[in-house]
Order: sequence, then C-alpha cells, then structure tokens
Amino acid sequence: MNKTTFNLDKDELIARSFNEMDAHLQGTDYTMTQKLALTCRILFDNGHDSGLAGQITARAEKPGTYLTQRLGLGFDEICAGNLLLVNGDLEVLEGDGMANPANRFHSWLYQERPDAQCIIHTHAIHTAALSMLEVPLEISHMDNCVLYDDVAFLEKWPGVPVGNEEGEMISAAIGQKRALFLAHHGLLVACGSIEEACMLSIAFERAARMHLLALAAGEIKPIDPTLGREAHDWILRSQRSAVGFAYYARRSLRKNTDCLK
Repeated sequence: MNKTTFNLDKDELIARSFNEMDAHLQGTDYTMTQKLALTCRILFDNGHDSGLAGQITARAEKPGTYLTQRLGLGFDEICAGNLLLVNGDLEVLEGDGMANPANRFHSWLYQERPDAQCIIHTHAIHTAALSMLEVPLEISHMDNCVLYDDVAFLEKWPGVPVGNEEGEMISAAIGQKRALFLAHHGLLVACGSIEEACMLSIAFERAARMHLLALAAGEIKPIDPTLGREAHDWILRSQRSAVGFAYYARRSLRKNTDCLK
C-alpha cells in the first residue's frame, strides 16, 4: 500500500483532491440550448413537475437576452428546438409562442446579478409543502451542504410574480446567495452555469424532503458551521457540477430521446 498520503492533514488532502478533479473530471459538450432542454427533462424526472408552473432560463450570448421555455409546454415537453430567445421585456426575438409572464423577475435578477448565467424556479412538491410552514430551509446533512449558508428566505408571499414589484423584492431577497426559498411558493436558484443550477435545484428539493421527514421525527439538530462551509466548498466545484449534470443527462436521455432535437 502506498502510504505517501497518510501523513498529510485534511487541508492538504482536500487540495490534492481538487487538483485531481481539475485533471480528470470532464463535463459534456452539449450546446446551451441542449443543456437547458436537458435541465427541464432532468428536473421533471426528479420531482419538480407542477403542471405549467415554473421557469428555467439561461443568459444568451447577446447582452440583455436569455433563453426560456415556451408558455404552454411542460418541462417534459421541452427540447432544444422549441426554446425561445427573449429580451428583458419578454419580447420574443427567436422562436414561436410567448414566454411565461412570470419570467419578469428573471429579467430583474439577470440585471442585478451579472454572475448569474442560469435561473431556475420550480414548485417542487416537498419544497412547496415546506414553504407552507413559513420556516427557512434547514441544511443539516452532509449531502445537502452544497446549499449550506447559501439559501436566503423570503417569508412574505408577494402574490403572482408578474409585476416589477415582485422582481425588485425577489432580487433583493436573494442578494448574493445562490438560492432563495420563497414562502407559500417554491425555490429559486441563480448560478454561474446551467449545470450548477440544475444540481442545486435537485439538492434543494432533496433537502426540503429531508427537512420534512426529520421534522416529523423530532427536533432537527444543527451542524457545525465551520464543517458546513467546508462541505459546501467541497461539493460546489464546477467539475462536480459538470459530471453530476452529465450523469443525470445520461439517465434522462435513456427515455427522453427527443430532447436534443
């Protein structure tokens, strides 16, 4: 057995692992439209279906524009060929149909968060159920630490989010965090890549489900903040998001063969 690493401390082993991830973990070569369509299918397969509710968008190449799904289609019907290109006023620049009027708060977020390349908002069932309790999402398990100290909470429901007031409120509430939990509503993530946004959305719904299960059994105990932040940074690596996305894409494409068209 090679014991050359047995005398290294944890920080050194983490740094070593990060270097190996940089060298060995590869993502996918899907186009932006294909990634966005795959995200719709992946989230549908992982409990984020709520009829026609929810929006998934990605910042496009031309400043002030983004890609989104067409109103009237469910996440399971989205493919690379039926996405829309819209501007901040939700005017369709490319594609047929109309964007969801609730995308207005995406326009606000893209304006306020230059780092955000993809925004996802869904009414995933466990997240929606937990939102009815008007309590913040508890991150108290290792698997969920990708969200540790990275979820803001909006305890006031602003109603249907089609006005500029809701855009201002939501963009202010999330601040610089990657995720927002909206009471009586659902989840929102704003991330630096489509892959990261997809992975955080899956993690959010799983965390909400675990929160509800733990709450039914007893009192949720917090984890050590230092360890929570360490785990957050360990999981939240672009390479991990990329290979995680690739894994879920392979699963989805086994049955969603039309997605990339």
